[in-house]
Amino acid sequence: MHPHLASLAFVVAAILPGALNAAPATLRVDIQHGGDIKTEHYSLERVMVEALPWAGNLARPLDDSNRGANFFEVIDSASGKVLYSRGYSTIFAEWRTTDDAKETQRSFQESLRFPMPEKPVQVRISTRDAGNKFVPVWSVSVDPRALDVERVQWPAPAKPIAIHNSGDPANKVDLLILGDGYAAEDLAKFEADARKLSTYLFSVSPFKERKGDFNVWALTVPVPVSGANRPSLDIHRASATGLRYDIFGSERYALTLDNRAFRDLAQYAPYDVVEIVFNGKTYGGGGIFGQFSTAAADSDWTNYLFVHEFGHHFAALADEYYTSPAVYAPSDSKRIEPWEPNVTALLDPSALKWKGLMSPATPLPTPWPKAEFEAYQRDNQARRVKLRKDRRPESEMSALFTAEQAYSDGLFAKHPQHSAIGAFEGAMYESTGYYRSQMQCLMFTRSDEFCRVCHDAIEDIIDLYSKSSP
Repeated sequence: MHPHLASLAFVVAAILPGALNAAPATLRVDIQHGGDIKTEHYSLERVMVEALPWAGNLARPLDDSNRGANFFEVIDSASGKVLYSRGYSTIFAEWRTTDDAKETQRSFQESLRFPMPEKPVQVRISTRDAGNKFVPVWSVSVDPRALDVERVQWPAPAKPIAIHNSGDPANKVDLLILGDGYAAEDLAKFEADARKLSTYLFSVSPFKERKGDFNVWALTVPVPVSGANRPSLDIHRASATGLRYDIFGSERYALTLDNRAFRDLAQYAPYDVVEIVFNGKTYGGGGIFGQFSTAAADSDWTNYLFVHEFGHHFAALADEYYTSPAVYAPSDSKRIEPWEPNVTALLDPSALKWKGLMSPATPLPTPWPKAEFEAYQRDNQARRVKLRKDRRPESEMSALFTAEQAYSDGLFAKHPQHSAIGAFEGAMYESTGYYRSQMQCLMFTRSDEFCRVCHDAIEDIIDLYSKSSP
């Protein structure tokens, strides 16, 4: 092991004694995933051994959650046994629903990480078919002893900060908070931001009750100039992870399209999941299941952004809102039951996925003040667009959001189905045809609580990373 990496491993071991001693190495397969609205293809980019041993749950190598638009399996080439699997979603799949995909071919970087196998394996990727069943679409042979496996690492650019320590990474969810847009003079601010957001996360159920199942790490490297890229305002900054606003033309959507940059930094801390906190004031963030999530550090709504986007990344929760502008075009295909755990097409009310949580007296679909809500939102969204067009101060946008949440809370509180679990029409960016389980939820408005269905869906994934059996 490179002496700098040995030193890094020592730092981690000092925080979590003996935690990584028996773990296998971490193997990462970087791929290119591309195409357009009609085509899709994959290709191998590189195979590498990451800086730190595997920090994941060796007792739960197989993913039975049925989450994600994609699914990858690591299969022993000799026996055909599946050694490891995980569901995930991709930026490519989101981009493919935009108008740009009708005219342009693009490829996006992705990574598949898993414990180092002892012998050659097949890495197989599946995607959902028209009925939302996983079907294999691509595979590649990986020999961990091959000469082209990259094994040499750069010296660690920074040491991870232990924000919250519950024990051995092997049976904890290891959340890594990566920083971006923090200059050298901002490093203390980054640590403070990471600690503040970690504290808030564990004030929200079910993270509150499951705090002991998490470790939280923070890691960043300084950039030359503070702040985040925002091309729509001609703001361009050197970035630690490649993050920027204006993804797919949406002023609030902030992601990195540079998978290698963020993975090459993240490898220097134990992690199962990553949230990139960026040094920006403008409301914005994003989340891709099994990849990463992001949140602006200095928005008045940073706490909400951090948890909402983490819900996407960690538990594959769908957006339940539908009145805000979205970059995705509505699907023209036949409506099928979504795989996401917190939304439904209600094709068969007798088989509703959360029926066991409902009262038999709750009607399906479940009435709610939809018309009043939509009338308010039409005016509200028009004001929002104008604020951005006129480049008004962020405080005015924040005030708009505050008024919007107060209106929604007041409107819903007086309705008889306010606390009911049912099927409330309006979700997944569409006003009709998709339903959420409760009138109010952190995935619907800027509420501070998850609905019961989202709560349980999150717990299922916490169990996947922290428990020894389903």
